[in-house]
Amino acid sequence: MARVLIVGAGLTGSLCAALLRKETPRPVHLTVWEEAGDSGGRMATARSPCDPQSTVDLGAQYITRTPHYAKKHQSFYDELLAHGLLKPLTSPIEGMVTKEGDCNFVAPQGLSSIVKHYLGESGAEVSFRHRVTQINLRNGKWEVSKETGSPERFDIVVLTMPVPQILQLRGDIANLISECQRQQLESVRYSSRYALGLFYEAGTKIDVPWAGQYITSNPCTRFISIDNKKRNIESSEVGPSLVVHTTVPFAVTYLEHSTEDVRELIYQQLESVLPGLPQPIVTKCQKWRYSQLCPPQGVVQLDVILNICQLNQSSKFSTREHYVDLRCSLENTGSINQAHRRQPGGILVGNFIYDTFILPAHL
Repeated sequence: MARVLIVGAGLTGSLCAALLRKETPRPVHLTVWEEAGDSGGRMATARSPCDPQSTVDLGAQYITRTPHYAKKHQSFYDELLAHGLLKPLTSPIEGMVTKEGDCNFVAPQGLSSIVKHYLGESGAEVSFRHRVTQINLRNGKWEVSKETGSPERFDIVVLTMPVPQILQLRGDIANLISECQRQQLESVRYSSRYALGLFYEAGTKIDVPWAGQYITSNPCTRFISIDNKKRNIESSEVGPSLVVHTTVPFAVTYLEHSTEDVRELIYQQLESVLPGLPQPIVTKCQKWRYSQLCPPQGVVQLDVILNICQLNQSSKFSTREHYVDLRCSLENTGSINQAHRRQPGGILVGNFIYDTFILPAHL
């Protein structure tokens, strides 16, 4: 049985695992490693330590289905809607730009519920606090080392972390990338942001006419959402939650500052935007060093082209055609030739934050 490691438990990693489980004709052992303490990635949902029913989306806020992807990815939307994981966004979002034919969705249980759904569908063995440090080729298999614990060997490795983290990996993987390809990868740029989630006591009123608002006149604040209102899950028994996303220039300026200091700065600016805001009982500050890919970005290819997926965390779901090459690699693990042993792998830089690097089977 082929052993497949997927590094990253965000949308890309979870959907990759689910589709491999569904479409691979031969048995496969799926493992997912995530460096954080929970799944979600940029679709992270935080819970109040005072009330686990009170949640806030610290990453993506809603999903936009364009007419093009409504046809191409309809089965994904149908599945998520049928499971109650998505529902149409009906609450007012001031300043939101929509195009004709677009349809916006929210996740009542938080956007991380989508990731958890796909991980559950995959049946993968999921481990958290596993940060990959190096990858080496050992006797036809990929030996993957992490910060703690012994290395493990896999037939196929799929990396779904941002490009800079791929370039930091040590071992044989570094030799797979030519100087030209490395220069291309190093040219990939990401924007950065901070998000601040605020949790309130049950019964607290936040008196604003909108569920979300894009801000254009503040150097720190770019977007505010009354998160439970946005997701239509307001309850007198559960306290409201609010999330603030910063501007990119603010995040760049304070990227290396302590989270506690940044938290106070964001909160001060929030009070200037929303005077008289109630005092939260607890807050959660999240740094997104790799928030969004700065367009335009292209595809960087190695000798084995295994384009797995292109995902946009705010608007697109991947479809099964992106998984054909990886599936074929699993089906033909005995036919990989020696040239591929010397130069395995393929890189696809996606439209947004989700990037994929695949090391194929060597049996």
